[in-house]
Amino acid sequence: MAIPDYQTLMLPVLAAAAEGETRVPAAAEKIADKLGLSSAEREEMLPSGKQRLLHNRVHWAKFYMSKAGLIASPRRGVFVATEAGLALLKQGPTKIDVETLKGYASFSDFYNQAGTTEEPDQNAAITGAATSGATPEEQIDAASSLLASALKADLLARIVEQSPAFFERLIVELLVAMGYGGSHEDAARQLGKSGDGGIDGVIDEDRLGLDRIYVQAKRYAPGSSVGRPVNRAGFAGGSNS
Repeated sequence: MAIPDYQTLMLPVLAAAAEGETRVPAAAEKIADKLGLSSAEREEMLPSGKQRLLHNRVHWAKFYMSKAGLIASPRRGVFVATEAGLALLKQGPTKIDVETLKGYASFSDFYNQAGTTEEPDQNAAITGAATSGATPEEQIDAASSLLASALKADLLARIVEQSPAFFERLIVELLVAMGYGGSHEDAARQLGKSGDGGIDGVIDEDRLGLDRIYVQAKRYAPGSSVGRPVNRAGFAGGSNS
């Protein structure tokens, strides 16, 4: 099953905290057992690769409930349900979410004041998460992925608008920048012209030029794939244009 969003996790996180002092990893493991999450789901990471997705969502569920006074942190890294949290659980709620937390004055104060401080970007992420199922890190990662995709698309569009000679030169320079041929200026040379069926560039793998890489830069129409004959011949550089 998919890992629940952080609002859906609020109730099980509070239930785990009601059993006594706990930490995010321990609470996450207990919740994963109850939900029947697979090993792969337990190990799933945020797109940034910096934290487990489940741990991140448990953390933010804990964070928002602490702002409502339902959870307290007696010492660093440890949290436990407060009297208010225990009282809420006794009511037998079927779910706890941001709308539930808005019924607590301390959370309302936090929520209303978050957008009025001198750190608009940080507060926008926090209050934005409070109105969606995504944590601040997930929103940042999603925005970063969207920007990266847009940048790739724009870069590819700019490249295919250029001349074949530009593409050949770009491939040779890219290979040198990747470490092929070293960093010296004479490591690569652009040769030939597009359409001649020959070698478009030569990269010297060492300063003496004892080992060389011969490059063919080929551009293909959108939707076209590189065929087996070309793959067998071996070349570096390809683009749909």
